[in-house]
Amino acid sequence: MRTCAVAILLLVTASAAAQAPKPVKLGPLSATPPADWKAEKPANLLRSAQFKLPADDDTLAAAEVAVFGEASPKVAEKFTEWRGTFVLAAGQIAGDLGTVETFKLPQATAAHTLDVTGTWRYRERPRDPKSKEELRPDARVVWVVLVNADETTHVRLSGPAKVVAGHHEAFLTWLKSAR
Repeated sequence: MRTCAVAILLLVTASAAAQAPKPVKLGPLSATPPADWKAEKPANLLRSAQFKLPADDDTLAAAEVAVFGEASPKVAEKFTEWRGTFVLAAGQIAGDLGTVETFKLPQATAAHTLDVTGTWRYRERPRDPKSKEELRPDARVVWVVLVNADETTHVRLSGPAKVVAGHHEAFLTWLKSAR
């Protein structure tokens, strides 16, 4: 009986260890994602990590976090490009889309964020003209450019606005926990 209990305890412990989130490399830093983020195989070679974030509402799609290593450090250019992936309302100016915030992380790393809500013209491979464009109304995308003297990493939280709103605080907490 004791042997059976020990075996069960070992299985439970091994199972929990196998499911524990692993730290994600964010440039020279790393951060352990929240336990409810489901790690997925990256959709393409540009992504170094990818997570599915659950929706509380069964009628909405899940949100996604994607990490892109070895990225461009040109924050203003990237923000202009990313704003251009949203459909503008009549009279709206692309440069006015979204909110921008900057905060500091360890190892002289600056985190620049762009948070945009609206109709997103999504492409799996944005620079590939053969990649099909999908209009995603009521989407919210939070892009982050992590700039360090040695390396730049892009991180993107995206999905239905309501789902992203539910994960936004945990996303920022995750980024700010990077060491």
